[in-house]
Amino acid sequence: MQPNEFKLDNPVFYALSEKHQKFAIDFDHIKFYHPDYCPFGGFVSDKDISTPILEYAKLINTFFIIGPKPVFSGSLLLKNELLCLQMIISQKIKINIDDEIIELNESHLKELLALVKLVYPEYFKPKTVALGKYYGIFKNNELIAVTGERMKMNEFTEVSAVITHPHHTGKGYAKQLVAHTVNSILDQNKIPFLHVSKANTGAIALYEKLGFYTRKELSVWNLVV
Repeated sequence: MQPNEFKLDNPVFYALSEKHQKFAIDFDHIKFYHPDYCPFGGFVSDKDISTPILEYAKLINTFFIIGPKPVFSGSLLLKNELLCLQMIISQKIKINIDDEIIELNESHLKELLALVKLVYPEYFKPKTVALGKYYGIFKNNELIAVTGERMKMNEFTEVSAVITHPHHTGKGYAKQLVAHTVNSILDQNKIPFLHVSKANTGAIALYEKLGFYTRKELSVWNLVV
């Protein structure tokens, strides 16, 4: 077990208590990312959080809480529960990197947002890129695959936005980008982790092949106004 691994049980709360504190809307027992950056919240489970959830709902009409099922007001609706596996890795990934990987910057933002919109538009916001480093592979001057960093704690960094354009899947781009991102995080003396839908068996198989193992299951609750 890694030092302070218990923080991964409540990744949003601890990220917003540590490295990402400046992005937090903090109600003490529940913390949310500012909705311009990431529509996620996390809370201490033995406290009443119904009122701050309503306050956050004034800022964004759909958002996600990671962890135990939250208690919320009748004026909000629970759209769904997504059961995810939280996976972790502690060793570098040793594979061949055959394609050039570019660290993305502001000049790539329009292309990045267009690619994300095809796959995960609900999770990725215009300022999400400020949360960490993002890397991409280009073909014929088109951004066709990305991976990056999202939630950050003192000891842990989340691998996120593992996205390949639907016309370019099955060519090993995601594998290379995940390996590059994981190795970069380990070079920062942080432990990489990620979240993947339990139903996404193809992605889970890829991560296991690269050396990730499942630490636990976590629920992602989608609340809507």
